[in-house]
Amino acid sequence: MIKENVGGLDRILRFAIGMGLIGWGIITQNLWGAIGAIPVVTAVIGWCPAYTSLGICTGKKCKT
Repeated sequence: MIKENVGGLDRILRFAIGMGLIGWGIITQNLWGAIGAIPVVTAVIGWCPAYTSLGICTGKKCKT
């Protein structure tokens, strides 16, 4: 089971930035905008693999 490691404000920022990148990709017809899917997905599921490997946790349920 995946342990949540992305908290509230972090999720909101990830989602907004991801959607911005996707929108930019659509407007400019640039496939690089698809990279915005990564922060959107991590915001939706609440888990970031980079945070896991770096030992970062911004969620409320994190142990210190």
